[in-house]
Amino acid sequence: MSSTFFSPRRKDARNSWMRGFDPVITVSVSILLFIGALLVYAATKSWYGSVGLDPQYYLKRHVINIVIGLFLAFGTTVIDYRLLRAYTPIVWSIGVLGLLAVLVPGLGSTVNGAKAWISLPGGFQIQPAELAKISIIIGLSMILSDRAQGRDEPSHQDVAKALAISAVPIALILLQPDMGTVFIISASVVAMVAVSGAPSRWVAGLLIVALLGGFTAVKVGVLSEYQVKRLQSFVDPTADPQSSGYQLRQSRITVGSGGILGKGLFNGPQTNGRFVPEQQTDFIFTVAGEELGFLGSSFILLLFLTILMRAFAIARKTQDPFGRMVCTGVIAWFAFQIFENIGMTMGLMPMTGVPLPFLSYGGSSMFANMIGIGLLQNIHARQRG
Repeated sequence: MSSTFFSPRRKDARNSWMRGFDPVITVSVSILLFIGALLVYAATKSWYGSVGLDPQYYLKRHVINIVIGLFLAFGTTVIDYRLLRAYTPIVWSIGVLGLLAVLVPGLGSTVNGAKAWISLPGGFQIQPAELAKISIIIGLSMILSDRAQGRDEPSHQDVAKALAISAVPIALILLQPDMGTVFIISASVVAMVAVSGAPSRWVAGLLIVALLGGFTAVKVGVLSEYQVKRLQSFVDPTADPQSSGYQLRQSRITVGSGGILGKGLFNGPQTNGRFVPEQQTDFIFTVAGEELGFLGSSFILLLFLTILMRAFAIARKTQDPFGRMVCTGVIAWFAFQIFENIGMTMGLMPMTGVPLPFLSYGGSSMFANMIGIGLLQNIHARQRG
């Protein structure tokens, strides 16, 4: 009996999921995390040092966020992702409770006009909307992957249920308001509905609702004043010259000043002069543009593209509909957030305050991103199980 338990075959069965990790994703994410730490340090060391504070303050906190994120990613891979189907109501409920918590007076805190944060001891903060992305993706995956006997696509009732469970957290995020996160989640929802095999009129209807919803939000005053000014600056950079317009101009100048090879790491005049507000978070790509230049920025984009391509390959090879839907949600989330963040630094997209995955400073975003990577690795490791 003991010889059977400790046989090589049994050991292989227990450890095969660890050997099944995608090495390309692992290496690409690791390089991005290293580059991100350097960029965060470059964006903050001169500024903090000039006012007599610890130049490594943000770097230390960023490294802590990375370490916690790595533990979360590994923890996500330990349990078979297929068991998440049974715990989906719990995961979804936790996400909704977190979004409700930020709206409670005295518990939620306001940052940059959005009441989207919960303050923690030690000066740390957590943003439940970032983690809600995971709960929404898992919830939609469960509904859209279930098939009635003899059906190859979700029924109209299935799609309606999926949209209903995503509408609740989206509505709570709108109350904060955090339009950037709403756009990212909406992109994931549309992509997942489209890939699920639902009738195309559902996708067309969702796109129309999104356009009408955005127009209505501006007209009826759902958006905060600073968010409206950001949209105006996207159309006309001179509309808000002292705030969002200034930030957009400085962002373009900083990215363009790097040229082909860049000014050199830690040697960017625009970055060291702190001309771009929030540069270590939403505008971290401007540091890459100035100090690493076109070649360095292109290398970062290549790493992102590699991760997305490998994630797409995992989704295509996975036979389990639930796993395929989870992959689709994560791919759409990463792709749209990367496009939105880099696009807004160059004036190609409106400024919505979304961080750049794996590079920007911010604990909640880092934790959510690493959990997303953990889900991809989990599905890849067990796609033959």
